Amino acid sequence: MKFKNKTWLIVFMVVLLIQGIFPIQGNASSDIILLKGQSVYVPVYSHIYHGDRDKPKPFDLTVTLSIRNTDPKLEIVILSVDYFDSEGNLLKHYLEKSKNLKNLGTIRYVIKEKDKTGGSGAKFIVRWKSKELVNAPLIEAIMISTQSSQGISFISRGQAIQE
Repeated sequence: MKFKNKTWLIVFMVVLLIQGIFPIQGNASSDIILLKGQSVYVPVYSHIYHGDRDKPKPFDLTVTLSIRNTDPKLEIVILSVDYFDSEGNLLKHYLEKSKNLKNLGTIRYVIKEKDKTGGSGAKFIVRWKSKELVNAPLIEAIMISTQSSQGISFISRGQAIQE
């Protein structure tokens, strides 16, 4: 009888673990927030480090900033796309003037793999607005590289900030 109780406990714990890893509801949020504008902080990495702790080596990455208008009906206006280094110094303004982004449209900005000016703590600040309430855009960075036979890729999502 004790063995069955332990088995039941193990099965129960495995089910809880699986539900935590593979949630039934998925990752989509059921709360839709409508906005008229934001400033969004997007962490990016022009390189990451690997190797021994005493002498880690940089692994250079190509960065793609992707701005996706998720609203199915309305356009948004991208006011600015600014790139900063690890210390917070402005490196580049990517827009000379504001840019309209049509409903469900996407724009991208690429930092080449050989551009190491941003460092491992680089970031973008993206400012956008709309005349009407809209779905907030999806703003994320994709970092990728293949060196020798090694490859790496990952994303980071933007976070709304108050300035």
